[in-house]
Amino acid sequence: MIGELAHRFRDAMATFPSGVTIMTTADRAGRPWGFTASSFCSLSLDPPLVLVCLAKSAMCHPAFQQSDDWTIQIIAAHHLDLATRFATRGGDKFAGGEFGSDERGVPGLSDAPVRLTCSAHARYDGGDHSILVARVRDVALRDEHPLLYFRRTFHPLAHLDQDVPV
Repeated sequence: MIGELAHRFRDAMATFPSGVTIMTTADRAGRPWGFTASSFCSLSLDPPLVLVCLAKSAMCHPAFQQSDDWTIQIIAAHHLDLATRFATRGGDKFAGGEFGSDERGVPGLSDAPVRLTCSAHARYDGGDHSILVARVRDVALRDEHPLLYFRRTFHPLAHLDQDVPV
């Protein structure tokens, strides 16, 4: 049972906006797996590392523990249905045909604003989550705004005026 502090902590963390990613892999049998994550951040420039947190209760957790080949997609507003599908337990997340497989057999979303081709660098215990540290091997960029997650809801990023300093 989740206590009062855990509820307040979850509410507090929901006020921190973050980008939305879909992380994908394939298991030893070649079956694709993936999940939506907002717990994602840059970790190191040299070597290029990022981290993503995955709930240990997720059905895809064993696949990410076994596989060392991962792809992380930072997704756009037009991927809202994908974000919801990959955040929902059960069902065939890849049924829509939006993903292709790379030379490693890992599903990738070609029209994502950012696609990071990664290999496993480290895995750490993080309470009810595993902390997956990925070494970035390649980067694909598109000129498109990412989807944001704020107060437990997805939001498109409003147009940014680059000429106005903050």
